[in-house]
Amino acid sequence: MLRLGFPAVGVVDLERAVRFWTSALDLTDSPEWANERWRTLVDPSGARIIGLMVSESPVERRPRIHLDLVVDTTAEQEAEVARLIELGATKIDWDDYPPDPDFVVLADPDGNPFCVVDLSRAPSGSAGAPG
Repeated sequence: MLRLGFPAVGVVDLERAVRFWTSALDLTDSPEWANERWRTLVDPSGARIIGLMVSESPVERRPRIHLDLVVDTTAEQEAEVARLIELGATKIDWDDYPPDPDFVVLADPDGNPFCVVDLSRAPSGSAGAPG
């Protein structure tokens, strides 16, 4: 039976990406299926959460698929956005936010856009989100 696995994110600097995403999501770099071009990050239970793969393709400003990281409150969203920026994320000057958005668009250290969504205010009409 076909099942959805986990997202894989293309990165230029694999070690930097491992440091960012393990810290951002409290994950562990698993030795399972790890090599110089691929890493699998797992949660404390050992569940595979995200794959990181070396990619030479350019970052897309508006990728067709992106990650949504979710929090439960606006205060938590503000705190997490600040923490992610400290870890190396950057805030993207997003010109397509809807009025009173429930999401903030950031980019990981490789420039891949992702959102931090406040579920207490969702949905904002995610037409402006990077997907």
